Amino acid sequence: MERTIHIPSGDISLAATWHEPENVTGNKNVKSPLVIICHGFIGSRIGVNRLFVKSARELASHGIAVLRFDYGGCGESDGDYGAGGFDVLLKQTRDVLDFAFAKEQIDLERVSLLGHSLGGAVAALTASQDKRIHSLVTWAAVARPYDDIVRIVGAQEYEDALSIGYTDHCGYLLQDRFFGSLKGAHPLRQVKQFEGDALLLHGNRDEVIAVDSLFHYEHELRLRRRGRCETEVVVGGDHTFSSAESYNRLIASTVSWLGRQMEVEKFAV
Repeated sequence: MERTIHIPSGDISLAATWHEPENVTGNKNVKSPLVIICHGFIGSRIGVNRLFVKSARELASHGIAVLRFDYGGCGESDGDYGAGGFDVLLKQTRDVLDFAFAKEQIDLERVSLLGHSLGGAVAALTASQDKRIHSLVTWAAVARPYDDIVRIVGAQEYEDALSIGYTDHCGYLLQDRFFGSLKGAHPLRQVKQFEGDALLLHGNRDEVIAVDSLFHYEHELRLRRRGRCETEVVVGGDHTFSSAESYNRLIASTVSWLGRQMEVEKFAV
């Protein structure tokens, strides 16, 4: 079952879609594991080529509940993206977590964050700070938010933000404080605080965020005393895993890993 919901976050409302596995619908005695999807920079809960729609439905078909949402100012959510800085993305993610943890049908011991691109950095930082997260999945995660986002918007737009206080990037008015806030975001430094298991996937043909990002995360995660880390380079995958072959590899690896993490075979339809 899929339904659109709205999650309060400060003075705005975040649009979201809830995917409930068939084995849970109407059955209060069964609690589902949960995956929360964090989309990337100026993205949405749909994803390029419906990446998050397809993946959420696939996960739900394997007995995993999924919550995908739009950050403020993206998709169907209220607000202005980039107006409040990077910390707002972290707060909105925590607000979504609070909403999900209030649901009776969710198994609070089997909750995972899945983040793509900048959402991967947000997911990594959230997981490092919030002990409620038991596992982490990143797809083509940004490793250095400031450097990567400034490079993506380009030198001229970044200079505009510094000189006049904002820049127009693809119709999003990104304020100078947004770029400034990225300087304080260090997922590689902080991800070592996460004690759960992690799965990192990245396409070898990613021209937006180089596959080196995966290896930087892997290096930091393997320094931990607790928590395992698995990685996979998706051959042929671009930044959004747009080919059928790379998407199928991505989702198969993700479903298999999460299935082992969450023991969903006991609950699958």
